[in-house]
Amino acid sequence: MEDKTSFMEPLLERAEEYGKTSIELLKLKAVEMSADMISSMVSRSIALLSILLFLSISSIGLAIWIGEISGAMWFGFVCVGGFYGITSIVIFFLVHPWIKKAIGNSVVSSILNTPS
Repeated sequence: MEDKTSFMEPLLERAEEYGKTSIELLKLKAVEMSADMISSMVSRSIALLSILLFLSISSIGLAIWIGEISGAMWFGFVCVGGFYGITSIVIFFLVHPWIKKAIGNSVVSSILNTPS
């Protein structure tokens, strides 16, 4: 009997260590995935903010320039606003499904930690 007990104790200790190690590994993988997703979101947000700032300043400049050429400042802003309105409609109806699919695939690959 004593021989079986001495054989089981190291086996149980190893199983316990394996369980603790597996839990620790899962925690570390969750932290890695969270850090990867957050860093990706922050970097993309900064890039998007930079692009939006560039577009805003360029749009104001273009509107003022068109307004000076036409002689009516409001006309330049109406032209630029109309361009963005038409572009938004085209994007919504033609490109929206493609953008939605690309973003969905990006999120899934980020969660599964596979290259996109």
